[in-house]
Amino acid sequence: MAIERRLAERFDMPVETMWGDDGIVIRLPESAEDVPLGELLIDPDDIDELVVSTLPTTSLFAARFRECAGRALLLPRRRPDQRTPLWQQRQRAADLLAVAAKYPTFPILLETSRECLQDVFDVPALREVLGQLRSRALRVVSVDTPRASPFSQSLLFNWIAAYMYEGDAPLAERRAAALALDRDLLRELLGAEELRELLDPGVLADLELELQCLVDGRRARSADELHDVLRKVGDLSAAEVDVRCEGDGAPWLATLLRERRAIAVRIGGEERFVAAEDAARYRDALGCALPMGLPVAFTDPVVHPLEDLVGRYARTHGPFLADGVSRRLAVPVERVVGALRALEAQDRLVRGEFRPEGHEREWCDAEVLRQLRRRSLAALRREVEPVEQEVFARFLPEWHGIRANDSARGGGTSLDRLVEALGLLQGAALPATVLETEVLPARVRGFRPSDLDELCAAGEVVWLGAGAIGASDGRVRVYFRDQLALLGAGLEPVDPPAGVVHDAVRSVLAQQGASFWSQLRAGTAPATEAEVLTALWDLVWAGEVTNDSMTPLRSFLAGKARKAPSRSQAPGLRFRGRPRPGRLSSIGPASGAGRWSLVAPLLEPVPTPTAASHANALQLLERHGIVTREAVIAEGAAGGFAAVYGILKVLEERGQVRRGYFVAGLGAAQFALPGAVDRLRSLREPEAPSGPLVLAATDPAQPYGAALSWPDNSGRPTRSAGAMVVLADGLPQAWYDRRGHHLVVFGAARNDERWADALASLVKDGRLRSLEIRKVDGQTIAETGPEVVAPLKRVGFVDGYRGLVLRS
Repeated sequence: MAIERRLAERFDMPVETMWGDDGIVIRLPESAEDVPLGELLIDPDDIDELVVSTLPTTSLFAARFRECAGRALLLPRRRPDQRTPLWQQRQRAADLLAVAAKYPTFPILLETSRECLQDVFDVPALREVLGQLRSRALRVVSVDTPRASPFSQSLLFNWIAAYMYEGDAPLAERRAAALALDRDLLRELLGAEELRELLDPGVLADLELELQCLVDGRRARSADELHDVLRKVGDLSAAEVDVRCEGDGAPWLATLLRERRAIAVRIGGEERFVAAEDAARYRDALGCALPMGLPVAFTDPVVHPLEDLVGRYARTHGPFLADGVSRRLAVPVERVVGALRALEAQDRLVRGEFRPEGHEREWCDAEVLRQLRRRSLAALRREVEPVEQEVFARFLPEWHGIRANDSARGGGTSLDRLVEALGLLQGAALPATVLETEVLPARVRGFRPSDLDELCAAGEVVWLGAGAIGASDGRVRVYFRDQLALLGAGLEPVDPPAGVVHDAVRSVLAQQGASFWSQLRAGTAPATEAEVLTALWDLVWAGEVTNDSMTPLRSFLAGKARKAPSRSQAPGLRFRGRPRPGRLSSIGPASGAGRWSLVAPLLEPVPTPTAASHANALQLLERHGIVTREAVIAEGAAGGFAAVYGILKVLEERGQVRRGYFVAGLGAAQFALPGAVDRLRSLREPEAPSGPLVLAATDPAQPYGAALSWPDNSGRPTRSAGAMVVLADGLPQAWYDRRGHHLVVFGAARNDERWADALASLVKDGRLRSLEIRKVDGQTIAETGPEVVAPLKRVGFVDGYRGLVLRS
């Protein structure tokens, strides 16, 4: 604040600054040729006065004043049972501050100043540092760089956040995701901007008419407004003047000529009219003859006349070619190109492929391009109206290729369909007990575990543990090996286990590489087999160790964790220590089979944070089609939604994804692939009603409990391992927990008994051997009404010892 005050006094104009715990960003006026270091080294005797006098004008003071006023009960709620929105709190606090500022002794003003100067700022420490600078105990080093260093990149990114809510910026902002983004690297990852596909032709045409003052509200209605049009647009012929006037523009033009506020010049053999203020520019740039009687101020030489005219042409046109400017101003193309390049060097023009129907690289004014992008994005957002949440629940299974009619699924071999399914699922933490029994069979007709084993054995697919679930289950993530380093970056081990045996297993795998069970046993002696096996699976669930096969995982889930019996020795052998060819001395535990290896080498080379965030954002788009904050948080993605928001926003700006309010009730931060939006909207009115779907509650294609909230029910359904959900037309009809034998029936099933047939199909199709229901909506079967019991008995359930039972 003190620096801002000093620089404002130096340049006689406001200077924008942004400060944080890591440094200070200063935006100097364009007239400043260098950084005045002398103004930055403030005398320690002056710092108190500068800070105190500048503090009330800052957004920090406004934010702290709102908090102090709230604690003093000066901002009561309209209704005590409802929260007050933050924007409304800001408005009310701003109104109170405007009144309180008239009374310097107002207690809340004094408390706010005290809190800022004592609790927020460490003024004594600042005074000490400034004293050391004055005494040369500390020195200042000036470094000029063409671009910001990695350390200062975070400060530049914070600049936008600081000035987005300049009137009252929140004190604590969550910007962790933006700090890691390298915009230059991101531009390389995303490729060139494909603005030809982004810019809307209709928006471009409308904007060009506005810039040329050819629309209602922009046309001249008097001589004074016609003079403004000439200043803005530049030289115009008589016919061009007339179309830019509401009514007959000839009298107004005559008035301007008579008063010498406009003059006539000849450009390319054509008479045109320009504002008198531009007379010197047209004379020096185009050699136009000027009439007599102009004020001297309008005839003084201009430094860069052609650049001024070309810059104005750019500001009043959409993307253009140099040839068009050359014809308009009757100037050789070479001179025009030189002026264009000079303006590009000043960041006033940009060059690229902009016009949807164009074939060459065009030039465009930077501000015009920003308007085009904003309006085109707004037009794209208006194309999509929000759909109901049940439509989104119908969309997700469709997006994953899950349909009630198995014959509707895509063709190709089962291995091809498995690869396609894994492409959407990779990186998602799924309970291992449902991966091969529920999740993959729902996507791949005729799924065979051997196909997954084949991909693992070929080195195409890798599975990683993602945390244990009790003693007999855990979550796993499946990746394609060539994408593991990108998608797995940032995944920290889940509670890394510590212990002597754990360290011994790590040491063996680090020294020997991929190892079989016998090698692990030999390298971890004298630990027992049970201790080694337990430590091994602790490391697996922590994401530190993996196997090249799914077989040990299946054995672990099946409870075959103990050592298998040894092969019996043939009686009467004299030399028991001698190995016998063709015989196995012993077999290790089934859950220890295969080759084990450390995960860390698979995560190399370590990608940059930007590359990792970019890959994860694309994967989320592939998996969900429409990415929402709720879905990302429920998935437990590393860094949460903030880690990918910046990437998604840039993808939207480049037209590769769309942002809008696609699904009602899920907030505005929704990003979608263009094809996903069309598919979502097509499901508003399905062609024919589909049968019910039975999905694992933890399946990414099942949105309830994640992106969508459960319907109101006393049974308290959850997305737990072993639970299943019956969906019909996008609405949840029933939820069943196999472990707790608990059934929840939602309101959508009260007049639709298809949920009972869907549950019975689990046993009839062989997916489950039996199905037992002991509680319904938190009540026992005896307390359950006939509207639930009757449909169950109709499909084959019978009374059992503890509830209703259906057996194959």
